[in-house]
Amino acid sequence: MKKSYLIGYDLNKTGQDYTTLIEEIKRLGTWWHCLDSTFIVKSSSPATLIRDHLKKFIDSNDELLVVCLSGEGAWAGFSNECSDWLKNNL
Repeated sequence: MKKSYLIGYDLNKTGQDYTTLIEEIKRLGTWWHCLDSTFIVKSSSPATLIRDHLKKFIDSNDELLVVCLSGEGAWAGFSNECSDWLKNNL
């Protein structure tokens, strides 16, 4: 069963390229990206496997958070497209 995971990251070294990390996040499954440095993805993998995979694409001083979402949420200020994705996938 696929679950929704919040993925947040900070690449702490100036001038770092987010491209590879973002591509890898998008490869995990259906994704939402309406906030800087934050994705929500639908995946059947556990959080630890997602974290371990994405760690390959960040430096040791970077921060990465992978959290399974409960299905409840509240938000404001997003476009209809972003809001609809949340309604349909949380």
